[in-house]
Amino acid sequence: MKARRDAALPGPGAADLFGAGDAAPGPGGEPEHAVRNRPLADRLRPASLDAVVGQPHLLGPDGALRRMLERGSLASLILWGGPGVGKTTIARLLAEAAGLRFVQLSAVFSGVADLKRVFDEAARRQAATGEATLLFVDEIHRFNRAQQDGFLPVVENGTVVLVGATTENPSFALNAALLSRCQVLVLRRLDEAALVALLDRAEQEAGRALPLNDEARTTLIAMADGDGRYLLNMVEQLLVLEDAAPLDSAGLSSLLAKRAALYDRDREEHYNLISALHKSLRGSDPDAALYWFARMLSGGEDARFIARRLTRFAAEDVGMADPGALTQAIAAWETYERLGSPEGELALAQLVVYLGTAPKSNAVYKAFGAAMRAAKETGSLMPPAHILNAPTRLMKEIGYGKGYAYDHDTEEGFSGQDYFPDGMDRTRFYRPSRRGFESEITRRLDSWAKLRDSQRP
Repeated sequence: MKARRDAALPGPGAADLFGAGDAAPGPGGEPEHAVRNRPLADRLRPASLDAVVGQPHLLGPDGALRRMLERGSLASLILWGGPGVGKTTIARLLAEAAGLRFVQLSAVFSGVADLKRVFDEAARRQAATGEATLLFVDEIHRFNRAQQDGFLPVVENGTVVLVGATTENPSFALNAALLSRCQVLVLRRLDEAALVALLDRAEQEAGRALPLNDEARTTLIAMADGDGRYLLNMVEQLLVLEDAAPLDSAGLSSLLAKRAALYDRDREEHYNLISALHKSLRGSDPDAALYWFARMLSGGEDARFIARRLTRFAAEDVGMADPGALTQAIAAWETYERLGSPEGELALAQLVVYLGTAPKSNAVYKAFGAAMRAAKETGSLMPPAHILNAPTRLMKEIGYGKGYAYDHDTEEGFSGQDYFPDGMDRTRFYRPSRRGFESEITRRLDSWAKLRDSQRP
């Protein structure tokens, strides 16, 4: 179906775009000089969904969006992905493919009044002509809870098809009520093949190859870090180098500033990377752990936060398999506090390697959890009388301390008495692994269990 007329709030009208003295519009409806002055990323914006790169899971023959369009049932959507992966382009092309009027808002610059104006206009058009509206909201996570709630009735009654774009995890950034009315689609960061395709298109549009050797071309792809818009912005800088000798990687790096890695210390990337570090350590992969540790530091993470998490790991995931791990963690943390950055970071790196190569056991972690559950379930059971102190005569008379066996007086240094409360069966919470130091603990516990069993009447 043919797309309806686009609209955007706020945005220029036709009189503003083609004011007095402007050149006549070119074939695409814009003055030729305006087309030339548009950024390369805008000039290369795909004209059809088939031309979108890097999202075959959504736009391929069996993609979710492709199936929606074939059924003629485009749902309200949340497009979740990093910058430069095609969220805005896909939203515009979806409107065109579905025959919907396209309206675009940015949550950064819009408020309740803007939303109400869009909703009223969409309802008026729908009532008068049957024309439906696709409302694209960029950075939708920046709307507060009340603003997000404002979408609920118009999405529910079909006044608008909402397509929201966000770089933040919708689970944390959006209301549950809004999420329940939208389908969340994840856009992938552009892989090497997709970025190469964009480079080829840019060179075709320019009519010449970029002044790069093969190594520099590979470096340029890596510098884009999965962001197509950023790649094309760098290409635009290279295209001004007319008749330049091909650059190598060093020349390219000196000409272009490398993009800072995506990292936000209070958003999802923060939790993603610390999870990657923790799980790499748990998987005994010190090399991967060092990589994620370096990624966090290069992103500006507070090294003290990392030190706290490494100390937690030493207690939670290494535990008694290597009791020295906790000592090493505290020592590395203290070394960082004394030396600061960057020298103190080496102590944390040493700790990462230590923890990554240490034997692992979460037996104490599981035992503590089980003991906490048992403590809540058993309430206020008293300790058995024989292990109660009896500092007064009355306490001795009522049996406090009676029958207590002093373990040091036994031949094995182990009396085998029962220390659980009366009315509670003996329960085994701690089940050590046979890894690291816990193999020795297992031997001791097995030996004591045999002695305990032998002393039973």
